[in-house]
Amino acid sequence: MQNEEGQNMDLYIPRKCSATNRLITSKDHASIQINIGHLDENGRYTGQFSTFALCGFIRAQGEADSSLDRLWQKMKVEARQQ
Repeated sequence: MQNEEGQNMDLYIPRKCSATNRLITSKDHASIQINIGHLDENGRYTGQFSTFALCGFIRAQGEADSSLDRLWQKMKVEARQQ
């Protein structure tokens, strides 16, 4: 919902799991959101980061590590293509 100035006025905007595209509800207390910092060729932090959210279902199945690795590799490939 937006007001007259075009500002978002919703109290809660649900996130989506980066691995499964499931909605992460407010009751999913096992979900996480992680920021991964970008490094330059010398291994120094550039000030930029990528954000990933994982739902509790993925973590309960033990697939969080492999999902995060797959998402990061996919993001690196897409960044090279641009």
